[in-house]
Amino acid sequence: MSDAARPVALVAREHADERRVAATPDSVGALQRLGLEVRVQWGAGAAAGYADDAYAAAGAVLVDGADDLGPDPSAALVLRVGPPTPDEAAALPRGATLVGLLAPHRNADAVRALAAAGVTALAMELVPRISRAQAMDALSSQANLAGYRSVLVAAARVDKYFPLLMSAAGTLRPAEVVVLGAGVAGLQAIATARRLGAVVHVSDVREAAREEVASLGGRFIDLPQAVDQADAGGYAKEQGEELLVRQREVLTERLARAHVAITTAQIPLRPAPLLITRPMVEAMPHGAVVVDLASADGGNCELTEPDREVVHAGVTVIPGQGLVQSMAGEASTLYARNVAALAGLLVADGAIRVDDGDEVVAGALLTRDGEVVSPRARGALGLPEVAS
Repeated sequence: MSDAARPVALVAREHADERRVAATPDSVGALQRLGLEVRVQWGAGAAAGYADDAYAAAGAVLVDGADDLGPDPSAALVLRVGPPTPDEAAALPRGATLVGLLAPHRNADAVRALAAAGVTALAMELVPRISRAQAMDALSSQANLAGYRSVLVAAARVDKYFPLLMSAAGTLRPAEVVVLGAGVAGLQAIATARRLGAVVHVSDVREAAREEVASLGGRFIDLPQAVDQADAGGYAKEQGEELLVRQREVLTERLARAHVAITTAQIPLRPAPLLITRPMVEAMPHGAVVVDLASADGGNCELTEPDREVVHAGVTVIPGQGLVQSMAGEASTLYARNVAALAGLLVADGAIRVDDGDEVVAGALLTRDGEVVSPRARGALGLPEVAS
């Protein structure tokens, strides 16, 4: 296939507050093997440590702006990490296909602009968690890094030695860490804290998490009268207020002895559940640290502010949405592989073909033919159900 006939995949330059990139020099080859001509905006990978020269050496074409989408814009594939602004969405060519972590519940205007522009958008966070889609699960790949980094940040900031220390000067007991949520981020946080020598207590509303927690050396916190709150996809479901109240009562007692709390509880396309209230923070020891990995969605801690640390009653509350970007190179490597795997479902017969008969593609579809088509996103945006 000649380059002129190859559909174009454009790797977009992200906003200044997003250090990751949607393709790396290594993943360029994977995209090319799909039959794509890869174009990369100048400086797209700089913040993640990937120089323009490295992309050029991998065979990508460096371009200046988003208008360089080739002779057939309707066949273009635009790859991003974060969502576009409404203006950027409106400027995309009609018929283009966009892939990214689009956070539709936080970017309603951009989603509407994508639909109005006739852009077919696939949100990486909507990829179904099924075996076949594991290589495309960007939420998991990024959450794994966030869970790891959260413990390192907490260990560096807390006024406490993590492991047991026995010396001639006396004994220091190991740090007590509470992890709220035993999904991918929580499990990595448990494993990392245990490696550093901490005693780790874990709360999760899914009974299935108990064995996973135990296998990593964590101690499961029993919630009185708790019921299994996992949905069909394995995510934690939104809890009723009664269960949240019971959970907070148990956690208040546990947090009163905890030096670190890592909160990871998130519900896709919904505000994060409030798990740690102000009085619960006030009960924690002086010098304790809370790292809230759900801060982008409102936070699991009442005192969390998304853009700054808060010190209250001697406890430091750290928002966690930027932790993955502090490992932008590694995070981009994993995310780029997720994107390339999904792109493999979108290229057929030398063209971009979005087949909603494929359950992975159908699950990820956000906008198409001028409409927001994802039922989950429509619910999050307050749109009526689409008539079948």
